[in-house]
Amino acid sequence: MTGDHPLIRLERLSKAFGPIYANREITLDIHAGKIKSLLGENGAGKSTLMGMLAGRLHPDGGRILIDGRPRLFGSARDAIDEGIGMVYQHFMLVEAMTVAENIFLGHAGGLRLKTEEMERQVADLARDVRLDIDPAARVATLSMGEKQRVEILKLLFRRNRVLIFDEPTAVLTPQEAQQLFEALRRMARQGKAIVFISHKLDEVMALSDEIAVLRKGEIVADMPAAEVQTKEDLARLMVGRAVILQVKRQPQETRQTVLRVQGLNDKPLKDIRLTVRQGEILGLVGVAGNGQKPLVETICGLRRPQTGQVRLMGKDWSHFHSDRRWDGNLSYIPEDRQSLATCRYLSLTDNFLLTTRQGFCRGPWLQRGKAEKRLRELIQDFDIQPPDPRAEARQLSGGNLQKMVLAREFFRRPRLIVAEQPTQGLDIAATEDVWQVLLKARERAGILLVTGDLAEALSLSDRLAVMFNGRIVDTFEADNQSKIDRIGLLMAGVTDQPAEPAPVHVT
Repeated sequence: MTGDHPLIRLERLSKAFGPIYANREITLDIHAGKIKSLLGENGAGKSTLMGMLAGRLHPDGGRILIDGRPRLFGSARDAIDEGIGMVYQHFMLVEAMTVAENIFLGHAGGLRLKTEEMERQVADLARDVRLDIDPAARVATLSMGEKQRVEILKLLFRRNRVLIFDEPTAVLTPQEAQQLFEALRRMARQGKAIVFISHKLDEVMALSDEIAVLRKGEIVADMPAAEVQTKEDLARLMVGRAVILQVKRQPQETRQTVLRVQGLNDKPLKDIRLTVRQGEILGLVGVAGNGQKPLVETICGLRRPQTGQVRLMGKDWSHFHSDRRWDGNLSYIPEDRQSLATCRYLSLTDNFLLTTRQGFCRGPWLQRGKAEKRLRELIQDFDIQPPDPRAEARQLSGGNLQKMVLAREFFRRPRLIVAEQPTQGLDIAATEDVWQVLLKARERAGILLVTGDLAEALSLSDRLAVMFNGRIVDTFEADNQSKIDRIGLLMAGVTDQPAEPAPVHVT
């Protein structure tokens, strides 16, 4: 269906969780052949609204019309049967299966195909949309960015009419994001309806045909993208006030070295050498899957170094990780906030105590009341919603859960912070807050900032290290403009010296 008639109409949809309304009487049209961006702060109700359209949540009121006819979804399968598919912020993959098996999972007779045939079809699809992936790779071995590609390929494989993307570029580099945008535009030209949920205002301005803004569960704007003059206008609609995502990074005197890595050669890492000193932020940038994850895991004690030397706070790796204090030491903020940073079915208080419990023990007794009181203060400081220490982690939006992790880890007053995609999935106001907190923490800590967001890296970092194919191909000061101008090439492995060719998964 084309023209002025919407393919999908959400009519006065409402959804509440207890006394809290996530969506209140929302009416929204989604047209075939157009890309509609959905904006809003963390907890504004974007994911809830799309969860109802995708059949994962049931509305308390209102209705969904497809081609003008009301539809009632009892499950996600009902929505899929109607041609509606969604790539979620938190991945829905079977870790033990291969990429090809995940993509064929749920298709009638799909897994009865020969492995070679499944992998061939997935390789063809990946090549067509330019999303490089190894069809035979186990999902458990993939980086977050690579897992995102699998989710996108799953959606494309179903040939759905309505495609919903929830923060799809959160773990992509600018080059990968541009490849995705080209794919989305091609699908829109083919007559598909695209819903694009993002906090990145530049992306929204560049990609959208239409833009709708949610605030506190209600639509406050729904307009053609051509009517939007600046991204500052969008930010004001989102948060109800002016927001300028800028920080002033004042020069800071560096002190002792809190992290030193020398000659680390554990596959896929190749001769890694880096240092982080108190008083600085070292931004580590690169395309997802080039060794950032195993390097972070090694530094943070999740992976034992087999060769080379890793020293933290002046101690060798084994000594440091065998006798580590809970405070004044190392804090790790992982990109996987649901599976690694938190436990979904525990309360916020219990999640807070996962890494801070030693600070609330008196002899053998755990002082839960004291911990809950301190957490309430942090919830207020970091504006975590809902503001209830007894709420379960699964009840928080992705951005609010990330703020919970940041509040917990900064409470520990670390001297070394490893922050992996710390603002992934956060709205513009929350991102601004996190940037300020990181710069404040830099006064007493050294920070290794692992990010795929170049704007974030350039805004916060004192030095930058670029990673490609398991190597750090260059390290330079953040005010070295000639290096910054070449950073995209460095991320692609183009250096002054010949580099080892990158592995090619799809030809």
